[in-house]
Amino acid sequence: MGAEDIALIVINCSDVASLNQGEALRKMRDWADGPIVEGHRSFASNDVRMWYLPEGVLSQNYLDRRWFKATGESVREAIFPSRHSAASGQASLTLHPIGIPHLPVGELGPYGGIGGQAPPPNSRLAGWWRMLQNRWTADSELSSFDLSLEVTHHGPYLDAPSLFIEVGSTEATWGHVGAAQLLATIIHDGLFDQSVNAAWNESEHRGTLVLVTLGGGHYAPRANVLAGYDGVWLGHMLATYALPFVEQDGIPGGTWAQSIEEAIRSTKQAFPGGSIAVYMDKKAFKGWQRQAIRDYLSANNLPLMTSKTFIAAMGIIEN
Repeated sequence: MGAEDIALIVINCSDVASLNQGEALRKMRDWADGPIVEGHRSFASNDVRMWYLPEGVLSQNYLDRRWFKATGESVREAIFPSRHSAASGQASLTLHPIGIPHLPVGELGPYGGIGGQAPPPNSRLAGWWRMLQNRWTADSELSSFDLSLEVTHHGPYLDAPSLFIEVGSTEATWGHVGAAQLLATIIHDGLFDQSVNAAWNESEHRGTLVLVTLGGGHYAPRANVLAGYDGVWLGHMLATYALPFVEQDGIPGGTWAQSIEEAIRSTKQAFPGGSIAVYMDKKAFKGWQRQAIRDYLSANNLPLMTSKTFIAAMGIIEN
């Protein structure tokens, strides 16, 4: 039993994309046998653990608490290598935070998670997105794959900052070894080489801009662009469907405010001392919905950024 803070990589043995990423990771460095937790094997290297679970993980809530109960090790962050499914069938590599903040509080989601709650977004999200873009361009084998962030969605629920890193989008590509290898190198270098992409550090990064995005489709088109700039930190991303509005006698009803509140709370938890700002895709909402969001943000002292103010805040020089 140890008191160390660890990064937990959760491998789903029923998911070939997850298994392939895990196996690639195990070949990149020495791993010792870790503890048997809930009857399932694990591996350890430095302060990183890989835990192999036998089946789907989306409904496996509180994995971090369960690991701590069994080992005494606190989980500071969780990484979920996974497959990604899409009706389009387009080969893809994706990253996203998790949670279902828009569903009724306490309701179990159809794809895991707990309604009204979102685990803190892993602070590595934007940095790994840029790593993925940079490394994919050098890999001709993966030229047919699209790259995208995805918005916050599905389970499981954890207290620890979490992200999914995925190979999509059908059985034809889930087992692609080259895709798994690329994602595994990002996980490996991100976790073991702090010069490549460090996580958020409150004393070092206090006051730095952290973006929460609102609106748009499932593949986070604006976040894809904004998070591509060096120095950007990214929190939760809520699609239009995760901001359900219902107009009730001229008053904006629905769980849209609940969803924003939880996304902001959770992002603040992941980025202590960060300067949280919101970017809204104005075209994704009706006028009265935009105004409701503006009023909510103003009442909660949350700055709303435009493309112009974002560029100015980041010191970006446009060509």
